[in-house]
Formats: sequence, structure tokens, C-alpha cells
Amino acid sequence: MDFLDAYHLWADAHAFYDTTLIPSPADTDDPLVQQSAAWDERLAATPNGHLLRQNSLFDALNGNGTLHLLHVTHALEQINEQGVLYPSGGCLVGSIYCAPLTATDRGLRMHNLAAYVLTKEAPAFLAKLGVTDRVSTPLIFEINTPPQAYRGLAGVDYLRLGLIHLRIYCHLEYLLSKGERHRLRETVVARVKNSAAFLATAAAVAYRGSRIAPRPFLSLLDETIPRLPILGYLYFEVLAEYLMLHSTSPHTRRLADLGELNNWLYKEMLFASYPNTAGKFDLARFRPRPSQLADLIHQVEPTIEINHAADYLVERISHLIAARLFAPGEVPEAWHHTRWEFDALSTQLGPLLGHLIHRELRTFGRYPDFYFYFDQYKALQAWNYWNHMDIVAPFNGTMPKGEIGINPAYPNLDYRIWRAEQDDAGHLHPAEQLSLTIAPRLVDIKYTLMRNNQWTAPAPSAA
Repeated sequence: MDFLDAYHLWADAHAFYDTTLIPSPADTDDPLVQQSAAWDERLAATPNGHLLRQNSLFDALNGNGTLHLLHVTHALEQINEQGVLYPSGGCLVGSIYCAPLTATDRGLRMHNLAAYVLTKEAPAFLAKLGVTDRVSTPLIFEINTPPQAYRGLAGVDYLRLGLIHLRIYCHLEYLLSKGERHRLRETVVARVKNSAAFLATAAAVAYRGSRIAPRPFLSLLDETIPRLPILGYLYFEVLAEYLMLHSTSPHTRRLADLGELNNWLYKEMLFASYPNTAGKFDLARFRPRPSQLADLIHQVEPTIEINHAADYLVERISHLIAARLFAPGEVPEAWHHTRWEFDALSTQLGPLLGHLIHRELRTFGRYPDFYFYFDQYKALQAWNYWNHMDIVAPFNGTMPKGEIGINPAYPNLDYRIWRAEQDDAGHLHPAEQLSLTIAPRLVDIKYTLMRNNQWTAPAPSAA
């Protein structure tokens, strides 16, 4: 993959939140452009839609001077021993996962996402593992933003990484044998072929405005997620988006006054759906049963109108399937005429194939031994793009929830790190400055705080 090709793909994988006034090209071949613009207007008109453009995360990124971020670790002793903090993969690709802190005269106030991770999710993770000799430790990062740093709002959207995954695999596929490559291609083609009914239904809703009742649509989605795991991620993001934008509870309103979307809603929804999964939940398995959806939503947010939510899910999921999983400008028609061959499918469904391959490689044959390098290769491309753009702190662009990272490869990154302590009011205070270096090399995903499937000791220093 040459530089220009990779650069364009990474540019397309980012959501630019500060370009809403730039008209869409009139001669575009993508039939979803106008529909995407209509969705932007629809989302902005929701009770909390103003927070999509005006929020404390964007205020921090647009500000001059110092950026304060919270990172939570369970391995401070190992990190201190080696003196190095490594980034991890995930929704922020290859950055140090953080959440915003706001400086006040009483200390650093945590964004509600940070508060949830520190006070609920991280302790639950350690308790689930039965680990008693470790604690969840808050770290404060103080980053001095350089004058040349990018002042725009470009967030990486991991749902848009499908073509990048496909191109990287095509570049590295000869790490597999000829037989393994054939078997992998046949596996992902079979997954798509056996999911054609749902994909055709979503395409009909997205491209032709077909009306589909929520219950059969969600039932078909539920049946399809095990074959197309990326749909679990997409379903989760849409449901989280709906809850954050439509909640009118007192808690949500208090957070909105602070410029924050209510992250506790989808966090609580996740653990209400799948109790006892703290620290090791896989969004590919996110598939709340249609019969349980109403109770699940009301369990975390009683103010939601269920029928409205169900109709929204049908339309929004269908749109995002077309926009994120189908090739740009391609309108799948006549599904019964489809040639179920890898190369043919790559033309219309390249992003979907990329997501499937990325997932499949974690457990496929000998490739788990190489998987780290697949993600490292992806991280190198992300760092290259961010450095070209002078992006110091990338954020999760699926939605400005508060998920923000530190670009570990930024030249001459000016930062300081402290172990923090929390006071009775919940504010954080620097307690001990740490002599740590951020290294631009991914840590193995199994050692990261929220992605562990098994506690393995001794662990390397991990983000």
C-alpha cells in the first residue's frame, strides 16, 4: 500500500466534526451523501444533539496550552519497573486510552466516562479476576499542546476501518500458506453469503426507504451477528448513540450542562445485558434479544419511548451498514445474482470483508502469532497520518463520548505523568510524578486493562 493510498484511506476513516458548513460535492457517485447529511441534521435535533458539536471534549481539544487526561492502569508496579508506557489497539487504534479532566480550583474534575472507568469498571474488572494484590490506579497526563497542533476536530471512527483492514491483509497475506489463504477467503465469503438476507434487508431500508417492522428486523440482526461479528459493534454503537442523545433524565441533564454526553447509560446497558463480564466483554457478542430490548432500555433509562427507539434502530443500523460496510458508491442490487467469490465481493463489500478478516485472524490457523504485527502495521499507518496532521490527542470519532487518546509517536511530545489520588469530592490531585516514557509500540492486547480475557503473570508494562 503506497503512502498516498494509505493516506486517503486514513483520511476517510476519520470523522471531521468541524466541516459541517462545507457543501457536499454535487457530482458525487455515492448515493448516501445526501442521506448522511440528513442524518446529521436529525441527530442534531435530538434532546442532546447540540453536544455533538459543542462539548467539553472539543473545548479541551480546541484550547491552547495544557491538556489534562486520565488513564487508568492495573499494572503500575510493572510500568514503573520498566519506565515505559505502551499504547494498545482498540477503538483508538494505537494510542494511550484516556478520558478528559477539567482543571478547577478544587482539583481536576473527571469527565463522567473517566469516573465510570475509575470507580466502577476497573474495580469490577479486578474483582471478576479475583485479583487482590492489585488496585486500579489513576494516572494524570499533562500535555503541553504545541502551537502547530491541529486545531480541527478529526476523530478516528473504527467502524470505517474496513478497507484499511482489507488492504493490510492483502499486503501481509503471504504470512499464511496457500491453503490457509484459500480457507480464509472461503470462510469470510461463506459468512457473507449466509448473511445475504439481512444485508439485503438493510440495503432496502437504506437505499430505497423500505419500511420494515422493528421486531423481525432485530430478530434477523440477532441471527446474523454470529456470522458477521462487526454487526455486534455497530448495534452497540447505535444503541449507545440513541440513549445518549435521547435521554432526558436529571443525571443526563446535569452532565449536558457540563458539556458531556452521559456515558453511564451505555456502560450500564452493557453490564445489564451481560452481567459478570467486566473487563473481558467482546462487543462482537453484543446481541440483546429483541424480546428483552424494551426491558433492557428501561432498566438503564426509563425516559426512553420504546417504539421510537425501535424504529430508530432499524433506520440507523441500516444506514450505517450501507455507509460503513459497503464500498463507497456501490449500491448492492439483485442479491441473487451475486457471485460468491472473494475478489468479486471485494468490489461491493470490501469494508465488510476487511472487518471480517480482521476478526477472523485472531484465531485463524497460525495467524494469531502474527496478529500483533497486523495491528502494529495498522498503528504505524495511523501514527503516520496523525503526525502528518499534527494530531496530538486523537479521539473516538464514532461519537464524541469522551474517549480520547495520546498519539505515542508524536515528535517531541511534551508531557508529564503523575500518580493521582482522589479526594472525598471525587476530584483528582497529583500525588507523585512518575518518570515514564511513552513508547510507540503496541502492548499485546491481552495485557490491557479492559481487554483481558485471562490474568497472566508476570505481565509486561501495559497501558
